[in-house]
Amino acid sequence: MKVNIYIPTLNAGQKWQETITMLRRQTFPVSRTIIIDSGSTDGTLSQNFIQGFDVLHLDKRDFDHGGTRHMAVEKFPDADIYLFLTQDAIPADEQVIENMVRAFELNPKLGMVYGRQLPHRGAKPLEAHARLFNYPAESQVKSLEDAGTYGIKTISCSNSFAAYRRTAYWEAGGFPSGTILGEDVIIAGRMLLKGWQKAYLAEASVYHSHDYSLKEEFRRYFDIGVFHSSNSWIFEHFGRAESEGLKYLKSEMNYIFKNNVAVLPKSATSILCKWLGYKMGLNYNKLPLAVNKRLSMHKAYWNH
Repeated sequence: MKVNIYIPTLNAGQKWQETITMLRRQTFPVSRTIIIDSGSTDGTLSQNFIQGFDVLHLDKRDFDHGGTRHMAVEKFPDADIYLFLTQDAIPADEQVIENMVRAFELNPKLGMVYGRQLPHRGAKPLEAHARLFNYPAESQVKSLEDAGTYGIKTISCSNSFAAYRRTAYWEAGGFPSGTILGEDVIIAGRMLLKGWQKAYLAEASVYHSHDYSLKEEFRRYFDIGVFHSSNSWIFEHFGRAESEGLKYLKSEMNYIFKNNVAVLPKSATSILCKWLGYKMGLNYNKLPLAVNKRLSMHKAYWNH
């Protein structure tokens, strides 16, 4: 199987060199690595890092979560597997791509595979728990028939480290343009509705986590609420998200009491910020445009 890797970049920072180093060490030979850069000024495009890669240049104002990725696939479509990474997702070992490809080879019904995300070394407790909750040690395959059991988690995904079978990608219409985030969730849902399966592969891991401030948590969950409100078909086919929030709350409380009770105040405040942000995002159409833009993490979305 031929594999293309697609990585959107913007001032990739210190972790970028680690990402590139681990990509070059992969045991599976990659056909092309495509960098989609939105105007980096920090040396991200230094030839010491990206020699041999293809580079697409984009104005920062024109970046679109789904549309930019789809544009890159349209320009470089010649592969059997489209693998997407973010600039700060560091492969955990040399076999992550090989393990992903093997999953596609063993199951011809798989339309997409997303890998495990481990907290970055030195991650703070809440940052670490988020990865341990959402990316467990057990692999799993899901199809549309599992929606009754897993609800909205049936289409969980992350383009920080996910791969798509070419035929399934195009059958599902590729990544959508004009969405505030969640292009990976949209294409996952479309694939399952068309009869494909999706897999979570714990054997393929990257280091990837974020230490969000309370303001950033609010804005991120505001955008998730906007996304869900704008894509009501997700609720219709896969259920709502509130029950998952309760499961996360219980899990985080258990984790804190076992590991570091001192972060309990921040955890409680963070959960409140997430809840408020999500609820306000669900009702974004009742708010003025200027308010939505102010509350959002992805402010460029509101310019369109």
